[in-house]
Amino acid sequence: MSKLYKFLAFDFGASSGRAMLATFDGEKITLEEKHRFSNDPVLMNGGFYWDVMRLFHEIKQGILACVNSGDRDIDCIGIDTWGVDYGLLDKNDKLLSNPYHYRDTRTDGMYDEAFKLASKEEIFNSTGIAFNWFNTIYQLLAAKLSGDVALENAKTLLFMPDLLNFLLTGEKRCEYTVASTSQLFDSKTHTWAEGIMKKLGLPTDIFAPMIYPGEQVGLLLPELAEELGVDRIPVMAVASHDTGSAVASVPVVGKDDFIYISSGTWSLMGVELKEPKVTPEALKHNFTNEGGVDKTIRFLKNIMGLWLIQESKRQWKREGEELSFNELEQQAREAAPFESFIDPDCPAFQTPGNMPKRIREYCQKTGQKVPETKGEIIRCIAQSLAFKYRQTVEGMEEVTGNKYSVINIVGGGIKDKMICQFTANATKRVVSAGPVEATSIGNIIVQGIGTGAIKNLSEGRQIVKNSFDIATYEPQESESWDKAYEQWKKTVNV
Repeated sequence: MSKLYKFLAFDFGASSGRAMLATFDGEKITLEEKHRFSNDPVLMNGGFYWDVMRLFHEIKQGILACVNSGDRDIDCIGIDTWGVDYGLLDKNDKLLSNPYHYRDTRTDGMYDEAFKLASKEEIFNSTGIAFNWFNTIYQLLAAKLSGDVALENAKTLLFMPDLLNFLLTGEKRCEYTVASTSQLFDSKTHTWAEGIMKKLGLPTDIFAPMIYPGEQVGLLLPELAEELGVDRIPVMAVASHDTGSAVASVPVVGKDDFIYISSGTWSLMGVELKEPKVTPEALKHNFTNEGGVDKTIRFLKNIMGLWLIQESKRQWKREGEELSFNELEQQAREAAPFESFIDPDCPAFQTPGNMPKRIREYCQKTGQKVPETKGEIIRCIAQSLAFKYRQTVEGMEEVTGNKYSVINIVGGGIKDKMICQFTANATKRVVSAGPVEATSIGNIIVQGIGTGAIKNLSEGRQIVKNSFDIATYEPQESESWDKAYEQWKKTVNV
């Protein structure tokens, strides 16, 4: 009988975090949520921050939940978060300040400041990373230009999953997949892009040694093991960037070339490559080259995803009407199709606020029918997202020279069956949807590889396919969706 492994994955998402315990019997993974907690940024003194001390407390609560349920025999722990955000340690390894949240406004205007010192082409050619206002490079430039004393006194920079790993183990490492999102890392040479840093006047000596998915960070600190009543559990470097973990869970078997969407607050749509594509065509499409498991490249595009629906739902709750996602989806299904469109990546939609009002203003400015009802708003978002996916897959095919007949969607967004079907309709491609808990599952797969329980990524993806349900959506009504796609492109000036 095979050994029964227990892997504990901590996944920090846009609004909540989870501690997911996986039991692996050598063939299938069984998942159990042990602890869920909010992950709310804190607005304080004009800044938007991570509540990092409370989140570390929640990690301990997740371990205690396992202990109290009889699962103290944890073989490994892995942590993933979103990318770009970081904490700074002083010479005594003390945290200098609460880490900034990527939606903080301090990066406003930083594109212009950066491009005064290094051209857009030069930054892209050095890093292969697409231009997003929240990238670490612009966060650090904003800190430098504002005279941030934390940066001036920093001895070590740790990205958020690295910081949480440090608090657990005392070991300082920068994990490859999350470091690659910073726009400070050279995707071709796997070294820091020191030339760009020097041009921008950023410190080059504050980065911890690199570690790759499947390598052990360290062991749980003795005092934490004693406090929590567990052994000194190994802490593994997984694909610490949550999209890297999600892509590791895509249940493709026997295929080296496939296209995926990691669907959640953001939609990350791309392909897995062995080498980066740092070309003028990639820059034109704003495609990015982020790190993946086995030193692969996640060649992808960041698309504003379910954030638009989530933020609309929050606004309606503030107005006194709380509706479930299922209720909103049903209202959207009843709304007339193709009456209003948006570009999901319009800067007006990037920050928290009254999203329905912003969508109406966008439609009014572009001379369209203004959506009034909740169903019309959600339908406008959903069909616009589907068209954005079509535009992206066509761009991927242009740049890679490959054709993709199936789009693999993973993550919480697959719960929205309407968007899955709209994606199939708009792209005229089969959609394979699942698993839901993609990020935690990918986190667990890499823990399995690191401990030797799983041979490699290919075997891990077969295990995912064996363990979880996958839904299929066939394209429908292609003619009407083709016609509406042309209308969408004219509306958003593609």
